[in-house]
Amino acid sequence: MNDLSFLTASLPYGVEEEIARGNFTTARRIIKRYLSQDIPKSLKLRLEYELERMRRLRIDFPYTRERALQILRRELKNFKDRELDRWMSEGIVDYMLIDGKERFFVRFLDNIIFLKPELRKRKSRNDKLGEYLRGLINQTIERMNSGDTHTYRVHAGIKLHIKKRIPEGERYRVWLPLPRESFQSSKVKIVRAEPYSYYLSDEDYGQRTVYFESKERDYLLEFVYEIQEVRGGLGGEIKSEYLEEKAPHILFTPYLKELAKSIIEGVEDEYEKALRIYRWVTSHMNYTYVRAYSTYSNIAQFAASSLRGDCGFMALLFITLCRISGMPAKWQSGWFITPKHASPHDWAQVYLDGKWYPVDPSFGNWIRHGELRNSFYFGNLDAFRMIANDEFQADFVPEKKFYRTDPTDNQVGEVEWSQGNIYSDGFSSKLYVKEFKRI
Repeated sequence: MNDLSFLTASLPYGVEEEIARGNFTTARRIIKRYLSQDIPKSLKLRLEYELERMRRLRIDFPYTRERALQILRRELKNFKDRELDRWMSEGIVDYMLIDGKERFFVRFLDNIIFLKPELRKRKSRNDKLGEYLRGLINQTIERMNSGDTHTYRVHAGIKLHIKKRIPEGERYRVWLPLPRESFQSSKVKIVRAEPYSYYLSDEDYGQRTVYFESKERDYLLEFVYEIQEVRGGLGGEIKSEYLEEKAPHILFTPYLKELAKSIIEGVEDEYEKALRIYRWVTSHMNYTYVRAYSTYSNIAQFAASSLRGDCGFMALLFITLCRISGMPAKWQSGWFITPKHASPHDWAQVYLDGKWYPVDPSFGNWIRHGELRNSFYFGNLDAFRMIANDEFQADFVPEKKFYRTDPTDNQVGEVEWSQGNIYSDGFSSKLYVKEFKRI
């Protein structure tokens, strides 16, 4: 159950206005009044989903003003309370009014610093992991640019703990991500799984998963794979869908069609068209953390209008603009993984001259990272990847019965039981690395 095309249906009069004002309780009453009527199926689905979306927004905006101020005082040197109001007036603070109260985004401070980079000097704590990762990536790029590429063997895994308890006799349904033998990745092998009984989806499914059905609350999946660094494109399957729209997040809206036309105007060569789109995205979009993907109605449109977003937002905008311009483009995601760290990550591919070229707009973001990385991440890719997903918004096998926590892909696991989805506040995931060895 992962078709969200009904999100293209507009919210009825009164609902959108009340949500924009932060009157969630009033909006819920209006939605329930509409749902009591005989309304079109797509509108019914849209309104039912809106009830869940508002619940998820409350989770993403957990902090009161006083708690936000406490965080700012702790994390920024010489912070003055009045600075928060000034930054809010500049539009760089992620907050909402929810039933008359200010609520701040869980990563509001990170986003303030992304949008106001001079504040990095005022951070109370050093980012040792960030410094390590920046050095590792830059060293890798410089080595690969000299023509020296490596292959690695990676041993990694994911642990998932379910917080939510269900009645005796019920069972959890859990989907954990597994590397695909795709593009630069090969020789995937499961080395440990708990519980021991599971179903492994076929390799040709766009989002590869290991499925468990059990009364247990703890799950583990450990695997090994080999991955090579890539300079230039590699061969691969091409499908007609890589040129098509996919509602609700890859739509050829008038604004996006006009934008694509302005970017590639006067260019005939497809490689140059794709490069121009990449350069536009990476030089116009600021990297910021975003709320749950499931709370957005059109991600590519949002990215192009707001000029901000995370790795997936940049990838989806690049993919959409390429498809509008007649170039096959697709999603790829899983983890960014190094010897010391693993975290979810998304990027893209574009089909040019008979090959798939990797494109990572967020790692190559010129605003944040400069020219070295910007030039590298169009057509080249490091080996710091665990590729679990080759398709965007694909169904699982076996299919999930309820709306997913993340409808775009699967990076940290999905959980449900007979009565509904278990959202991210009901479980926790830990990604870990045991070995990252050159072979």
